[in-house]
Amino acid sequence: MTGTRERLRELITDKAIVHGRVTLSSGKEADYYVDLRRITLDGEAAPLVGDVMLDLVEDLRVEAVGGLTMGADPVATAMLHAAHRRGERLDAFVVRKAEKAHGLQRRIEGPDITGRRVLVVEDTSTTGGSPLTAVEACREAGAEVVAVAVIADRSSGAEEKIREAGVDYRAAYTLADLGLA
Repeated sequence: MTGTRERLRELITDKAIVHGRVTLSSGKEADYYVDLRRITLDGEAAPLVGDVMLDLVEDLRVEAVGGLTMGADPVATAMLHAAHRRGERLDAFVVRKAEKAHGLQRRIEGPDITGRRVLVVEDTSTTGGSPLTAVEACREAGAEVVAVAVIADRSSGAEEKIREAGVDYRAAYTLADLGLA
């Protein structure tokens, strides 16, 4: 999978890194933005995301993968499809930012995660806020959160905060891997 990992890195650096002053969802400002939706929704890159992320967590034996909508949704879907291609079963789920006020009023959509080993994913993380919100929702739903995994870690405290919450943290790429550090 080294070829897959390297090709995905190339696609990220070519298509997803936008230079210029931006305000991140954390409220912090940066001189560049890593827009991984340009990767997770790309026809060539998305399948690579699934394979790279599955390889990153292959030792964890998780049953379902998901996270806070919207950054996590295409990552989880790519992993679900990659697992299927490998002859494995992996369910995906979506954590809403708030419970629905109608219908079944569920905060987590998809197959039930109660009592299951789950992986929380995100495209990129700076402070860890989105993954931690998803971790909390999954725990409230009765899931065992095994780890948080992101495609790219922006190295601004996410790993430390997630580990403080008692959860393993993994990143497929660091800023150095992407030529940003």
